[in-house]
Amino acid sequence: MKSLLVKDYMTGKVISLDPNLEISGAIKMLIDHDISGATVIDQHGRLVGILTERDCIRVAMHAGFDENPYGLVREYMSKDPKTVSPEQSILTVAEKFISGTFRRYPVVDQGRLVGIISRRDVMRALGGA
Repeated sequence: MKSLLVKDYMTGKVISLDPNLEISGAIKMLIDHDISGATVIDQHGRLVGILTERDCIRVAMHAGFDENPYGLVREYMSKDPKTVSPEQSILTVAEKFISGTFRRYPVVDQGRLVGIISRRDVMRALGGA
């Protein structure tokens, strides 16, 4: 029987941002890596937030059309993101996706970020692809 644990379907290579990074650099990083969000990790390796496309659109709206966005990631990130455990069932995470609006969850083990799981990862796990 195939495993249905988060750790078997999560992405282990995660693009993370420093909370003190200029927001313009973070936006460029999201665009360059073609990702819709990134975790924000402090100097001790703790997950402190997540920066999403929605957050970046808010930055652009505040900056206006003619000016470069400014400020730091920590000013715009979503703080205290909801997380899941690598040992959690894919079915539990699927329920979270159905009942919520998030596109991804950081995967945290003993306080450390170990991966990220997205809606697509859950679809892959449940669909057998």
